Amino acid sequence: MRTLAIGLVALCLAAPAMADDMVSDEAKEKIAAKMTEMRCEVDPDDIEMTDEGGYDLDDVICEGTGQFDIELDAEFNEVSRRAE
Repeated sequence: MRTLAIGLVALCLAAPAMADDMVSDEAKEKIAAKMTEMRCEVDPDDIEMTDEGGYDLDDVICEGTGQFDIELDAEFNEVSRRAE
């Protein structure tokens, strides 16, 4: 029982930190629009916030060019692209 209580306390303490890393629905919509513009697609579950306030997109599939990890800044501009 004590182990369960310790686990619950740890989860409660970690929850606010995990919430900071969550990407808003509005941001996901803007990223989806950006991906369409770039002729790419990404699973919304593969989008994470960066420490700088931008977005890290994993396993992005771009038409005719392959799979990449792409980083966007807070204004949804591409900062970097790395082939996988």
